[in-house]
Amino acid sequence: MKDKNYFTDEDLKNLKFLEGDMYPGKYPFTRAIYPEMYTRKLWTMRQYSGFGTPEETNERFQKMIKEGQTGLSLALDLPTQLGYDPDHTLSKGEVGKVGVSVWSKESMERVLHNIEIGEISLSMTINATAGILFAFYLSIAEEKNIPWENLRGTLQNDILKEFAARGNYIFPVKESVKLALDVMEFSLKNVPKFYPVSVSGYHYREKGASAVQELAFTIADAIEYVKGLSERGIEPELIGRRISFFFASHNNFFEEIAKFRAARRIWATVMREKFNVKEEKAMHLRFHTQTAGSTLQAQDPMLNIIRVAYQALSAVLGGTQSLHTNSYDEALSLPTEESALIALRTQQILAYETGIPDITDPLGGSYYIEKLTREIEGKVWDLLNKIEEMGGAARCIEKGLFQKWIEENAYKEQKEIEEGNKKIVGVNVFKREEKKKIKIFKIKSKGEKEEIKRLKEFKKKRDTEKAKQALSELRDAVKENENLMKFIINCVKSGCTLGEITYEIEKIWGRV
Repeated sequence: MKDKNYFTDEDLKNLKFLEGDMYPGKYPFTRAIYPEMYTRKLWTMRQYSGFGTPEETNERFQKMIKEGQTGLSLALDLPTQLGYDPDHTLSKGEVGKVGVSVWSKESMERVLHNIEIGEISLSMTINATAGILFAFYLSIAEEKNIPWENLRGTLQNDILKEFAARGNYIFPVKESVKLALDVMEFSLKNVPKFYPVSVSGYHYREKGASAVQELAFTIADAIEYVKGLSERGIEPELIGRRISFFFASHNNFFEEIAKFRAARRIWATVMREKFNVKEEKAMHLRFHTQTAGSTLQAQDPMLNIIRVAYQALSAVLGGTQSLHTNSYDEALSLPTEESALIALRTQQILAYETGIPDITDPLGGSYYIEKLTREIEGKVWDLLNKIEEMGGAARCIEKGLFQKWIEENAYKEQKEIEEGNKKIVGVNVFKREEKKKIKIFKIKSKGEKEEIKRLKEFKKKRDTEKAKQALSELRDAVKENENLMKFIINCVKSGCTLGEITYEIEKIWGRV
């Protein structure tokens, strides 16, 4: 096919269809995990939001819910992601900047003020401190008399990709994975409707990975987590029902659609053949998609609206369960309220005006899509086998192999752009001489001072001895290699802060 742009009779004979390729909802789920897909229920429109103070984030959440957003997605600032309270030296200048500052149950309560958490799902993009944020959330639900069994949402809690692509880790690899598995195990046993991990290919892709690398690295990471939980005695069927994935949607329209279809085939095969899963629902690859931040251009930013629309379309045609559409100004700043609304409206027009959700996998059976799906699948299996031969995802990450492969691909793609072989409208072709000015979102500088003041007041009001005792019990649990979640929850209920809890674990494991 590389030397022609059409199909011959011989090409078509070589496209052998399995039952799952013909019918949506059948193994290996190439066309969809459910026969009805969006005709039964639209994807969740989950716009990512979080900045400044908890009150400011809550205000944005409330407005977006009124505008039709159907799921919340919480962005946390760097200090929160790295386990520092707002008053830590390393937090200076970063509090509330790339997400909201959440350092206690009290600050999480402010984020979720007047939001019915028992009725709307909450996704938290948090990894190294995922267990602590989860504990804040669970404690709030308990105080509101909302049973944990009713809570719906997702924790990213995918620490492996942090070491290879994103960089927001705290503890060494082995200990970090252990903590992530603690959170997953606790959630599987106690919060049955929650997804305690969203294995993320998005950040690999943003770092510079190809579509094939994105799938292979993500699925390799997921295999590590399923293995780890299985070793703790948790049935793969249970794990399979509550594991989710997170992928990027880039500009190569057909490649992205085929990538999502191939991902379902591969994961179903992994669960059935590698982990001996019998239940079909436990073989389903459920995924959230975000349009590609790395494709957004600071030059002529209004063009990003068009890029995002096509990327959203490929995600929906690929069968995503949940979608975030980026705002056109994100190459310059955090989104304004107006740009965030346009991003949401992009999804709503796709859902309600195009007719695309009226049929499951409308591109299924397209010779090109089917061939592309198989090509991607074959390349991903080749890379997965290579990763397994080298000891699995964690070992490859420790050796720096994922990082090396991503850098090589990123260099190749950047070179193509600079040489003009890959055309970016408004950047290296069809450039506008006059730059259009757009409104830039600015965070109030007083937010950091406000949170430090609240932190001091919070510590004055709490029972200090009770907090110290809870931290001591957590430290002992770390030493004894116990599941840490119940001890973290106890710390939260005893008035401990995110920074204090992290530091107590750090005393035993160290910080890298």
